[in-house]
Amino acid sequence: MEPPVVVLVRPQLGENIGKAARAMLNFGLTEMRLVEPRDGWPNPAAGPAASGADSVLAGAKVFAGTADAVADCAHVYATTVRKRGVTKPVLHPEEAARAIHTQPGRSAILFGPERSGLETEDVALARAIVTVPINPEFGSLNLAQAVILMAYEWSKGAALAQPTQEELLPPAPQAELEGLIAHFTRLLDPRGYFAPESRREATSLTLRTMLTKPGWNHLEVRTLRGVLSALEREPR
Repeated sequence: MEPPVVVLVRPQLGENIGKAARAMLNFGLTEMRLVEPRDGWPNPAAGPAASGADSVLAGAKVFAGTADAVADCAHVYATTVRKRGVTKPVLHPEEAARAIHTQPGRSAILFGPERSGLETEDVALARAIVTVPINPEFGSLNLAQAVILMAYEWSKGAALAQPTQEELLPPAPQAELEGLIAHFTRLLDPRGYFAPESRREATSLTLRTMLTKPGWNHLEVRTLRGVLSALEREPR
């Protein structure tokens, strides 16, 4: 399925458009549409705020009205935390993201201007309203926050890469853990750690459980063994 189009309706500040572009590209969204940007387009303040998401800004298209901006989209979602007097299905971001992934045809997500959000006329164009549980005494999300929330939920079904997971080492083999436990035992036994003898088995089991629970990788096991070896040596 095609990624959804992000439509910023009457955005006010170039910086916020740039930050929204950055939020989009973080999670794989690239198509931005602008409806009547207050300060015109292109806006020189958008580039620095985008922090490298220049491709999104370069491809942004400007429209004279919200209806024009979503004319080619089969599914339109309006983000708002305010009641607008329009009866529509109300979805959480996760539900909307699932629908975007499963429904045929292009989807668009509408975001309103920073000060007031979408107007009733904008919401009326949508098939559904997307909202989040929020503090009733402070229901104000800035534009980039709203965009990144929706982009993140969409990205869950897009199989984006997670570099930090690829860098994780696998757990150490059991033999290395056994060596670590034996090393601890050898150092602790002469110091009476396992006394009294009647508690030795239970104390040993607790120690083993504690050392095996974290899933140490081989570098972490080696580091711990190095710490124990240092403690084992006579002080200089």
